[in-house]
Amino acid sequence: QAQVVESGGGLVQAGGSLRLSCAASGRARNANNIGWFRQAPGKERMFVADIRPSGDNAYADDVKGRFTITRDNAKNTVYLQMNSLTPEDTAVYYCYADGSGDARGSRYWGQGTQVTVSS
Repeated sequence: QAQVVESGGGLVQAGGSLRLSCAASGRARNANNIGWFRQAPGKERMFVADIRPSGDNAYADDVKGRFTITRDNAKNTVYLQMNSLTPEDTAVYYCYADGSGDARGSRYWGQGTQVTVSS
């Protein structure tokens, strides 16, 4: 069984910061890409950032320069540091982990964590 568990969401004022964590376990351990999508009310789920075991990463254009994704392979945990938050960043943030080895080809999702940025 795979588990992907997010934490760190909450309410913050515009201009503030939050750090999200995503821990992968079970069949999601030693995942290849681990990343984040977000879904605002009434909108599609959109890519935010991802990171490979090597540390190579990618960001959506609207978070570049404000969000930083890092990874601790020993802990199978990814962090998303979010700075200079705006109300437009309000969304449910979902972490995913792409399986490796015999789990290759599978994508495991967390339950999501709410981020609310007040103006």
